[in-house]
Amino acid sequence: MTNVAGADSVPQQVEGKPARFIPGQPDMWMFVLFETLLFTGYFSVYLISRTQDRELYLQSQADLDLRIGVFNTIALLLSSWAIARCVQAARAGAYRAANLNAYLTICFGLLFLVSKILEWIKEIRMGNTFTSNEFFQHYFFLTSIHCIHVLIGFVVLGVLIYQLSSPLRRSQQLVETCATYWHTIDFLWVLIFALLYVVR
Repeated sequence: MTNVAGADSVPQQVEGKPARFIPGQPDMWMFVLFETLLFTGYFSVYLISRTQDRELYLQSQADLDLRIGVFNTIALLLSSWAIARCVQAARAGAYRAANLNAYLTICFGLLFLVSKILEWIKEIRMGNTFTSNEFFQHYFFLTSIHCIHVLIGFVVLGVLIYQLSSPLRRSQQLVETCATYWHTIDFLWVLIFALLYVVR
């Protein structure tokens, strides 16, 4: 009898060699491409604006705490590690471990989100708001949009955990589609972190 849970999860082999395949659904990769192009366009606007008033950007950037940015980056990189382990566990049929790593991904994501909110509060108390200057307009816009993506990511991970909880609903393609979305969130944050905190 065909294993319903893994029927769509194992790539076909040709002449004894594993078939190469792109993980996840094609629609998700189209979304990733669209998001990457969209953020690339905004990053370009940011860099152009920065060249026109470099001193303002440098002075404003000095108000950001690099340690918080590094902490946020580590939290999301750990979340990427956890979701990658979730995919590996699901491929091996270890669904309890896959579920555990999906929850771990959420925990690291929550750690990032709480840290980011505390950072916003800190900046606002320092008098740095969306209307303060052009740099902080970029800062609050980019970090807010990214946090919205993180919140959507929690919904995606919730769907993943729900699917993994029953053998009748398990789909490796769904697992890898959800993981692709989460990796995209992490990738975009690394770029945002580099632009806002590191580039001088």
